[in-house]
Amino acid sequence: MAELRDSGILLQLAYQAMLELKLDVPLIFQRCGVKAELLEDRNARTPHDAQNLFWQVLEDVSGDPHIGLHIAEKMPVYKGQVLQYLFLSSPTFGDGLVRSLNYQRLLSDATLATFEMVGDEASIEVSSSSEKVKDLRHLSEAVVVGLVKFFSYVTDNRFKLKRVHFTHTLEGCASEHQRIYGCDVLFAQQDNRLFFCADILEIPSLHAEPELLHLHEKLASEHVAKLERQDVVARVNRIIGEVLETGQVNLDQVASKLGIKPRTLRTRLAEANTNFNKLLADYRCNLAKRLLANTDETIDEIVYLTGFSEPSTFYRAFKRWTEVTPIEYRNTKKSL
Repeated sequence: MAELRDSGILLQLAYQAMLELKLDVPLIFQRCGVKAELLEDRNARTPHDAQNLFWQVLEDVSGDPHIGLHIAEKMPVYKGQVLQYLFLSSPTFGDGLVRSLNYQRLLSDATLATFEMVGDEASIEVSSSSEKVKDLRHLSEAVVVGLVKFFSYVTDNRFKLKRVHFTHTLEGCASEHQRIYGCDVLFAQQDNRLFFCADILEIPSLHAEPELLHLHEKLASEHVAKLERQDVVARVNRIIGEVLETGQVNLDQVASKLGIKPRTLRTRLAEANTNFNKLLADYRCNLAKRLLANTDETIDEIVYLTGFSEPSTFYRAFKRWTEVTPIEYRNTKKSL
């Protein structure tokens, strides 16, 4: 299974909120291992399981037990992305909601929103497919705030909550939750769910446009297809890592572990603008760099770990990748 990831736009929105709250952003990024370049990369995807560390660091640095609520309160509304355009070009809020849920992977591989309607009441359940993250209090509370702000934006502030349920227990007083959500908030419930009147589903979009809707849906489908192609690359890299020490890594072997034909794997990698030999070389290069820079492993051991049969082959490959020898690379990194 490929690593679950979230859209980098979520970190970029949180960054704006951290600045608004005057938090020590450099310290937070340093403790979380986040590079500033992520803030400029519109195509970035971040590991979903990193949410645990991110919210723990935010609480530690801010000293705020309700940091999830307050970060989300200060976050800008989610705009300028294909899901927003899909919503706005749909005829009604309900149509835009149902349509957009088909493409929610554009925001996260792990967070899943499910729409239900019972009588005159509609609801959205928010869950996570990650066991490590599914009960993360700050994330659950922030996601609901973010959804409410976005829904209010696309309905010209006509979206209102009736109540909110959370699976986690209440930490401290509920007054902040009630202030921010504007409704009753219940804890230790069966699921994370926001409830609203079904009438809201019929609110017409002021920007409904059938031709643009078709275009935006096509664009959303293309973005999801791109993520699926990247999934293949991630799965190939995972298998390379599992079998690399044997030294017997080839396309046929990886295809067999994926349960597909070698020709199919070759085609899917080509669709992702790469090939097996490049992925194998990149994996070996990155692994060798990490081992040389961050460990005291001997060269012979690194040769073995990177799947080479003998040191001379490893030396030639490393020099081709980096234009320096392994010893020169290690000495440079150790001197920093």
